[in-house]
Amino acid sequence: MPYKQPVSVLVVIYTPQLEVLIIERADYKDAWQSVTGSLEQGETPRAAALREVQEETGIDASQFELQDWQIENQWEIYERWRHRYAPGVTENTEHVFGLLVPRRFEPELAPGEHVNWVWREWQTAAEAVFSPSNAEALRMLPDMVARFGVHLQAEGNA
Repeated sequence: MPYKQPVSVLVVIYTPQLEVLIIERADYKDAWQSVTGSLEQGETPRAAALREVQEETGIDASQFELQDWQIENQWEIYERWRHRYAPGVTENTEHVFGLLVPRRFEPELAPGEHVNWVWREWQTAAEAVFSPSNAEALRMLPDMVARFGVHLQAEGNA
């Protein structure tokens, strides 16, 4: 099995009312998060964000407004997941995106990856997630909305 790249994406999925989708990991009880995942070989962060949203929620993010927030976080890889990376790799670079959807939807979770989902207002979601960089991204949501505006494209299948 090839090692994961130490480069990932974080995608904050939110509605115009600043409700945020968070999902619970299957491999870490009570660990809630936004959509995340490592880049595959040769993949751009944007392509990874589109792929991860599809894999983890079942929706086609290209039908909505995927915003590159131009934020890169560096963080230490949790000890429990270091075996997935090449020996000696201890840090990850995370690219942060926002995905504006017109309304709440019921995600189709990736079997084996996530076990539960919930929509929360952004402050509550920030308190619920286990990752500090995810919590910070959620706390930035109002500023990102001010920066990008709320321009919904034609409604897709969400």
